Amino acid sequence: VQLQASGGGLVQAGGSLRLSCVASGRTDSRYAMGWFRQAPGKEREFVADIGWPGTITNYADSVKGRFTISRDNAKNTVYLQMNSLKPGDTAVYYCAAPNRPYVRTYDYWGQGTLVTVSS
Repeated sequence: VQLQASGGGLVQAGGSLRLSCVASGRTDSRYAMGWFRQAPGKEREFVADIGWPGTITNYADSVKGRFTISRDNAKNTVYLQMNSLKPGDTAVYYCAAPNRPYVRTYDYWGQGTLVTVSS
């Protein structure tokens, strides 16, 4: 499974960005998809994930009400809409996928996309 993330960049506090992650390499799409992030000097942390086909979502408390995860199953793509960004959201964002359907343990990781929020 290959995961290609994109959409990161530099944005001012209060601004928005939308991240995308395209999954390829398997024919069965009945998998959860997730976003994680790693800030400089910190461990990787969970941000949000979404089940298949997309009715169940989970968020870290730190992003609830500001970030929205969604998916387009026809395009094998998951999105992370990030609004009201804060400097504390600065991190490399990774998309992730499990190796089995219907579980939320993540085995495959994309290359990451950098989000920088300036104050």
